[in-house]
Amino acid sequence: MDLILKPVAHYHGPFGSKFGIPRQSLLAAVEGRIVFTPEFRVREALRGLDGFSHLWLIWGFSANRETKGEWQPTVRPPRLGGNTSIGVWATRSPYRPNPLGLSCVELVRIDDMELIVKGADLLDGTPIYDIKPYIKYADSHPDADSAFAEKAPEHKMEVVIPESIPLSPEDREILTGILSLDPRPAYQDKPGREYGITYKGEDIRFRVENGCLTVISKDKLL
Repeated sequence: MDLILKPVAHYHGPFGSKFGIPRQSLLAAVEGRIVFTPEFRVREALRGLDGFSHLWLIWGFSANRETKGEWQPTVRPPRLGGNTSIGVWATRSPYRPNPLGLSCVELVRIDDMELIVKGADLLDGTPIYDIKPYIKYADSHPDADSAFAEKAPEHKMEVVIPESIPLSPEDREILTGILSLDPRPAYQDKPGREYGITYKGEDIRFRVENGCLTVISKDKLL
């Protein structure tokens, strides 16, 4: 039986491109909004939700590149350096037969009919297909085995954001956390090469040399 999905909401946050988005949820304290579509903008549907601190989001990889309808049984996870093939079911790769993602986020508050959440690893405009409460006794398994993803990624990069780069203290802290995770592809380490991430409609440019990531500019996107 085929299942036709339609978005119940869309996520709106600071990331305007895939590059730079944390590779898992709750790795960075990025705040965003979940805005319901008109059909599902029903106040009664939110009754009781404020009693939960975290939510599961089921969403779509809307920025996947076009394919010919084929799926690949193996992918190369960034955590393994991007050079080792693993079965797609053993990864959270966006390139799957059904391009659905699953993320746990913190529910900060309910603002009228919008959900303010923190820690989403989502692109601005991502379609949300379902929202479920995180239930601690059922969803938390501290003794579970996680194969090659046993430990959380280390904040391994020293990050320097010069005072000449105009940022609010909050954005400076958030960007430092995001960039310390090293957003570059795992197989790419070219000293001096310039990279950029899109954050709140601005192009944040940086270079990496000797294990230190330095932000070099911040410009409004055209």
